[in-house]
Amino acid sequence: MTNPAESNQTVITNSSIALSERELQVIELVAGGLTNQDIAIKLAISKRTVDNHISNILTKTKTDNRVSLVRWALQWGKVCIDEVNCCIIGTHPVSNVLDAKDLGQELESA
Repeated sequence: MTNPAESNQTVITNSSIALSERELQVIELVAGGLTNQDIAIKLAISKRTVDNHISNILTKTKTDNRVSLVRWALQWGKVCIDEVNCCIIGTHPVSNVLDAKDLGQELESA
């Protein structure tokens, strides 16, 4: 379990949106289909705190609901659901840009 003090650290998730480590955890659990009550139990926090986190996350990401939040998270690579959106692009040791040939070789070796 993470240190509660660490959960308030800000993590830059793209050039314009900053989410805390705890907010990223909440997004992951929302994407996993957990209810706010289930998330509260899993993270050992109150449901009201989860409600507040989700409200803040929706505001920061400019999304209107949980479904659009999960779509946003998938689009920006913040969650990986059943190996969907688990992309190797950007992890290439030489470059962040892979051509189709490089990508094919990476996939074959995985």
